[in-house]
Amino acid sequence: MTFEQKLARLRAKHDELITRPNLVDESWYNGVYERYEHPVVTAAHAPLEWRFDLNPATNPHLLERLGVNVAFNAGAIEWEGKIVLCVRVEGNDRKSFFAIAESPNGVDNFRFWDEPVVMPETADPDTNVYDMRLVKHEDGWVYGLFCTERKDPNAPKGDLSSAVAQCGITRTKDLKKWERLPDLKSRSAQQRNVVLHPEFVNGKYALYTRPQDGFIDAGSGGGIGWAYCDSMENAVTGEEIIIDPRVYHTIKESKNGLGPAPIKTPEGWLNLAHGVRGSASGLRYVLYCFLSDLKEPWKVTHRPSGYFISDVDDERIGDLTNIIFANGWVARADGSILVYYASCDTRMHVATTSVARLLDYVKNTPEDPLRSAACVQQRIELIRKNHAFLKK
Repeated sequence: MTFEQKLARLRAKHDELITRPNLVDESWYNGVYERYEHPVVTAAHAPLEWRFDLNPATNPHLLERLGVNVAFNAGAIEWEGKIVLCVRVEGNDRKSFFAIAESPNGVDNFRFWDEPVVMPETADPDTNVYDMRLVKHEDGWVYGLFCTERKDPNAPKGDLSSAVAQCGITRTKDLKKWERLPDLKSRSAQQRNVVLHPEFVNGKYALYTRPQDGFIDAGSGGGIGWAYCDSMENAVTGEEIIIDPRVYHTIKESKNGLGPAPIKTPEGWLNLAHGVRGSASGLRYVLYCFLSDLKEPWKVTHRPSGYFISDVDDERIGDLTNIIFANGWVARADGSILVYYASCDTRMHVATTSVARLLDYVKNTPEDPLRSAACVQQRIELIRKNHAFLKK
């Protein structure tokens, strides 16, 4: 097969993937949200120009030069009538970078912009950057808060896995030119999941934090925190109060962190978070929701029990295992919500729901009573209520 024939075949397969319709998965139903048949963004969505040298003079065998391993953990925003994801793309070299993928409808036909995001470095260069939360703030800027990772300078000699994670901050007006601001300064040793509240609170910028003692283990970090800072240009927080704590023998006993920025509704702020527990096969990540007060968003008003989204079927297979993670969702003017979640640190999916359904879910799903006996009684109450209704 000639170079031209190989390239034509590659282009045809890539275009087929990009333009493939993504329909609702009719085999799935829980009433809360819809799942879809296919992922929305994968490593294979990366443009050929990012992976191959397309010049036959310098690459006569059409070999892949810079492979893309995975595409996941995307921030999300509605931008000029389109749905835009800021995707964490990881090369075969294990380095992550940000890239913008755009879709006309948010469920299929995602195409990456011509080039990845050029993220400026600070005086202390990042080794790795990932998991950006995009927020349209009322100050007029679009902020991106992300994890910046560097090798732990205090690690013992020969330890090449210990790292320090902090919150990197950038802002933009067009999603193309990014201004890098100084990293967040907080009292916590590590900050891997920080989210900016979209409005000023008490005249200040408000942040959802996740204090950690170490890179992997939360240690004394109690859960999702709440903190203020006076400026994003030099973001320094004081006290972090825990608004959604970790709890023994729940989906969030090991770690928890906010996903995207909360969605404002007339009945409060809808929040999407990830919870982590230990298991025989390692850490288990799922998504869960809660509602907080409209005027005092640090006060949680409703905590439905259990998880909101967990992995199913092919979502369980990937670069890693047992991980569902989200740092992007989009609330549209018609009341619909697009929830973007990654499975197994490998690819991006979408689930669709609405503000009305999510409010029903968070307000009317019982809270976890935290004991088996109480959970059984909770379920029996539902069963007996149904039996009484069906006998009418």
